[in-house]
Amino acid sequence: MVDPSCADRAVCHDTLLGVALCTQLILPLSMPALASFAIFQFLWVWNDYLVALVFIGAQPNVQVLTMRLADMVGSRGQDWHLLTAGAFITMLIPLTVFFSLQRYFVRGLLAGSVKG
Repeated sequence: MVDPSCADRAVCHDTLLGVALCTQLILPLSMPALASFAIFQFLWVWNDYLVALVFIGAQPNVQVLTMRLADMVGSRGQDWHLLTAGAFITMLIPLTVFFSLQRYFVRGLLAGSVKG
């Protein structure tokens, strides 16, 4: 017959071992994949013009940046200098996200290439 207190300690020990295995082995090795997924997901949502147009509509007081950029060109496309300035400003946030997550790509590449 199994002593319940010993089984309780064994389950607790195995659970802690599983959490430690996950946080110390699996999570660091999957960080490049998670970082790339986060970057692609952020850029997909950031550049999704059609969903914003469908859900928000053409209300002038409630628009996302991509809808504002489309309106900045003008009706005949004569204001290209405003479009390029607005596009540069809206690129700053995705670039910040990419450069903040870039270290995980480098860490993942170095972890796979160093022997030992």
